[in-house]
Order: sequence, then structure tokens, then C-alpha cells
Amino acid sequence: MKRRKFTSKFKTKIVLEALKERQSLSELAQKYGLSPAQISSWKKEFLSNSEIIFERKKPQKTEAEVERDRLLKAIGELKVENEFLKKVLK
Repeated sequence: MKRRKFTSKFKTKIVLEALKERQSLSELAQKYGLSPAQISSWKKEFLSNSEIIFERKKPQKTEAEVERDRLLKAIGELKVENEFLKKVLK
């Protein structure tokens, strides 16, 4: 017997139906041709990883943005140095 593969979209659909609890796991399993244990496994995995959805990820800076930040820092340092030297030479 060939092993079936399910898409993440399909698994999510099944898990969400299971979470709604409008039908029992047995009913859902029969409806979609799965085992109740498989649905329970997907549900457990979904719930254990659900906090990832709400984590904020900082966008990675591009090379151009990194270079721009480095140059702006250098400009700021040079301005401070320039002002200091102007005051010393007066």
C-alpha cells in the first residue's frame, strides 16, 4: 500500500475542524478517510507550534541598508570631530 502525503493546507483544514468540535474525531476520520490517531497527532503538533504565528520577526537589513547605516555613522563621527577641531582652533 502506498503511503499518502497530505499538504499543510489540508492538515490545517482538518485540525481546524477538529478544534471546532462540531464533529467527533471518529466522524472526521471517517469523512476524510483518516485515522482518529492521525488527526489527534496533527492537532497536537498544530497546538504545540501555534505560538510561532504571533512572534514578530525583525526584517533582515539588505547589504545596501547596512552600508548606508555604516556611512551615516561615519558621517556623524566626522561631524563631531570637525566641530571639536573648529572649537580648538579658535
